[in-house]
Amino acid sequence: MTQRLVFLVPGFFGFTSIGAVNYFEDVQQALARALRRRDIAARIVICTTQPTASIPRRADALRRQVIASGGLKAQELHFIGHSTGGLDVRMLLTPGVKIAAGGTEERIAALTRTAISVNTPHHGTPLANHFVTIQGQTLLLVISALATSGQGRRAIVAAAKAIAMVARLDDCLGRNEGPLDRLAAGVLRRIRFDRRDPVWRYLGEIERDQGAVLQLTPEGIELFDAAVTDRAGIDYGCVVSGVPKPREKFRIKEFMDPEYLAMRSLFRLLHALTAKPHPRYPYPKPARQTQRLLDRGLGFKATPGISDGIVPTLSQLHGRVLHVVRADHLDVVGHYTLAGGSSGNWLPSGAGFTREAFDATWDAVAAAIARK
Repeated sequence: MTQRLVFLVPGFFGFTSIGAVNYFEDVQQALARALRRRDIAARIVICTTQPTASIPRRADALRRQVIASGGLKAQELHFIGHSTGGLDVRMLLTPGVKIAAGGTEERIAALTRTAISVNTPHHGTPLANHFVTIQGQTLLLVISALATSGQGRRAIVAAAKAIAMVARLDDCLGRNEGPLDRLAAGVLRRIRFDRRDPVWRYLGEIERDQGAVLQLTPEGIELFDAAVTDRAGIDYGCVVSGVPKPREKFRIKEFMDPEYLAMRSLFRLLHALTAKPHPRYPYPKPARQTQRLLDRGLGFKATPGISDGIVPTLSQLHGRVLHVVRADHLDVVGHYTLAGGSSGNWLPSGAGFTREAFDATWDAVAAAIARK
């Protein structure tokens, strides 16, 4: 019997892996190393999820995976949810929750020792409001059409081959590996027209259920918080991050890298959308000690306009603050430029996140799991 199981739960638009691209890039290995240093034996399970489904449906998918992984026979369970995954965990563990018949929620909760959220929108994110606008809904409809029609799949396959060729040209010009290279090597050069390809299955999941879009708005999450409560006996903790406001000017050398310019411009747009708190649904004001912890960890003052580019920093607070780090939303799950060049930086936020910061983040998570 496995004594200890640790579940890694992906967030909104999350997946386990598509091609060679993993959602939790090197997290499993870093966390396992940190646990071994503390003489903690654990089996780490990377969960699958429904990318944009409603939180109750995602929580039910998590429940089923706990059972399938032998969780009901373990001595103790630990959950780590990134982004929306942290909300899935909170719902699953809520006292009296009825996600499915049979009462397995109570049995899972009775075995759970820690519930850790990483970059989770506990008080919503303004970015979700964009997806309920006409433009946001149109984007999701386009994704749906591409996933479900033969013409759409042909268009994506053709575009994938073109982008992969650009990535090869980029390499010939001697530019450093970036997210385009990572995408080309991991997904685009492997994509097939066959509807069984993992890319189409992933897009199809988005097409079938987009229930979480409304639930992640500040208005929607207020209802979630009114219904979902913490369970006594479980240690709730959070990993919090944020980045400085993007600078307004590009450096001359950056103009020589179109890929960087495009991704940096995208990040600036996301950051701008996230930096506008809802006037009638403000984030809770941190206690003085928490505010000092946030400011020290980030290296600048944490205000309602500060975020990781996706989730406001103050919205990430829930339970004990385990770790505060200057990082963007994807840095903490390993999608930054590693020293070996094995992973592209999907959100070039300028946070300066390093391998050392990555290891320190997951060491703090391991410390919480090892806490008696």
